[in-house]
Amino acid sequence: MHVGIDATSWDNERGFGRFTRSLVSALAARDTGFRYTLLFDRAPERPVPDSVEINIAGARQSMSEASSGAKARGGADMLTLSRAAKGLGADLFFFPAHYSFYPIFSRVPKLVCIHDTIPERFPDLIFPTKRNFLLWQAKTRLALFQARRVLTVSDASAKDISEILGVRRDRIDVTTEGPFEAFRPIDDQARLAAVRARHDIADGDRLLVYVGGFNRHKNVLRLIEAMPEILDACPDARLAIVGRITGDRFWDNVEELTAGAARDARASGRISFTGEIDDAELAELLAGAEALVLPSLWEGFGLPAVEAMACGTPVLASDRGSLPEVVGDAGLLFDPERTEDIAKAATRLLSEAPFRVDLRRNALARAKTFTWNRSAELVEGAFRRTAATS
Repeated sequence: MHVGIDATSWDNERGFGRFTRSLVSALAARDTGFRYTLLFDRAPERPVPDSVEINIAGARQSMSEASSGAKARGGADMLTLSRAAKGLGADLFFFPAHYSFYPIFSRVPKLVCIHDTIPERFPDLIFPTKRNFLLWQAKTRLALFQARRVLTVSDASAKDISEILGVRRDRIDVTTEGPFEAFRPIDDQARLAAVRARHDIADGDRLLVYVGGFNRHKNVLRLIEAMPEILDACPDARLAIVGRITGDRFWDNVEELTAGAARDARASGRISFTGEIDDAELAELLAGAEALVLPSLWEGFGLPAVEAMACGTPVLASDRGSLPEVVGDAGLLFDPERTEDIAKAATRLLSEAPFRVDLRRNALARAKTFTWNRSAELVEGAFRRTAATS
């Protein structure tokens, strides 16, 4: 089966870009009777597996450029991509993220991955204007109209897509995600000490880490507001917030977060923003942390949780969306809308050493159930069902 794949998000550093690169690499490594052609808007900057074919449509603006700040993909570029996709002659066309969807005016079967329904659930937190939301809804409706089947990344998202977007459950396939190779237990104490030194984290600090974006639904401000209460019980607690702080992502709230961190004089000295760091450095930071904290109001999957678990690091997570499904017995859940609940979960983990040991063991075991090869296997099944659906 010849599968065409939209690769316009290949160079994007956000979750859907990482998902696309990892899944395609896993698919390409399997010898199961599929041939792949990646359709790019512009020549890719990141490496592409040797076994896949490449087609470059020649759009004026890349998807990576269009997905930052207030920019948007132009209609001419969408038409260019549509024509190029039609010209591939593929048996099936796959969009790894409907964020980058464009209509294809042919009868080729289409599989579209919708990672979550966060924009529909929290439009006021995601979009700066109602017009942005209406355009998003129009794109989603068009993607669903053209898709023979829908792929998603968790049972929680499948339920949301059915209930919120009105897609029949029997039209939805579920895959998974996995950690990248860098994320594993690290026993080299010199490496762990070095990464702390680079970020001015003292040896005695008991580290909590947040990793992710800074859109309002990520709820990072409530985590910051929980720090004074955490410090009351655990004065040596420290919070490192990892992610891009340049403020050029679509409607993030970096300024609000930095102001919140500075509000409490004692807590401000125990909260730091690292900026973006690469996977190797993030793995070192996580491996030396007491826990990863994910206070999001909703997630479609929550890849940082799997990355932390692969390092043997427990996860303190919101009890919403997919996070309970992903974290399982490898951490503690809390109500993300209650600052005191966030503080209570963190305090328990920091205060109970035997409990932390159990969670670390559970984290390593649970991480082994999430692999990109398993994701690729499930997606291949979705390809077959999509091609067979009339």
